[in-house]
Amino acid sequence: MNSQIAPGETLLEVKNISLSFGGVKALQDISFDILKGEVRAIIGPNGAGKSSMLNVINGFYHPQQGEVWFDGKLRTQMKPHEVAKLGIARTFQNIALFKGMSTLDNLMTGRMIKMKTNLFWQALWKGPAEKEEQEHRERVEHIIEFLKIQSIRKTPVGRLPYGMQKRVELGRALAAESKLLLLDEPMAGMNLEEKEDMCRFVLDVNDEFGTTIALIEHDMGVVMDISDRVVVLDYGEKLADGTPDEVRKNQAVIDAYLGVSHES
Repeated sequence: MNSQIAPGETLLEVKNISLSFGGVKALQDISFDILKGEVRAIIGPNGAGKSSMLNVINGFYHPQQGEVWFDGKLRTQMKPHEVAKLGIARTFQNIALFKGMSTLDNLMTGRMIKMKTNLFWQALWKGPAEKEEQEHRERVEHIIEFLKIQSIRKTPVGRLPYGMQKRVELGRALAAESKLLLLDEPMAGMNLEEKEDMCRFVLDVNDEFGTTIALIEHDMGVVMDISDRVVVLDYGEKLADGTPDEVRKNQAVIDAYLGVSHES
């Protein structure tokens, strides 16, 4: 789906990001990068600032300090739909699908930022609009086949079990053909079999499509198995950054997850 990108180059970099809500400091002077082609995990205990960081990256929050660089350019303050057009897609911790619409139609909404025909042709559904929709539908059908959800393509997603809804949401994000895919707890609430399926799909998206992935995940086994690098947040501060092995052995990370007092 994505054009091939050279691995190892920096795709996104956040520099000295600070974000506050009133007197609450959600993020304090956070800096890290995401390399093209990698799976980058953002982890930390509850309240560490992980979702706030994803919200900064996709334009939902605007930090009081710091910079966001994407694809070699300083990103100005943007709204989420503008960030999406740059090439950043997002799934959410709480599923955000159109429950009354079918799986196919939900995936088609992921193609909206790619549509180019004007409202006149879309209203007529003739000529360019008809051709464009056929092309988008072909892309979506490929994703349906990739995620092995052919049997539910016409099913309203509100009728689907939780794990399958998560898979549909991943499919909608893939439909945008983004350079960077942000996954907010993609395995949350899943049983072991569903987690194994989702892990395989995440790795396949990264490997087959070359999509760069940043994910928040609480399951440390999953994080250590599928991530190339891990950044650890705690109380809005960066605690560690490195390979899974480096992070696993970091005493500050061990203390944070075991609840050891910061004063000890």
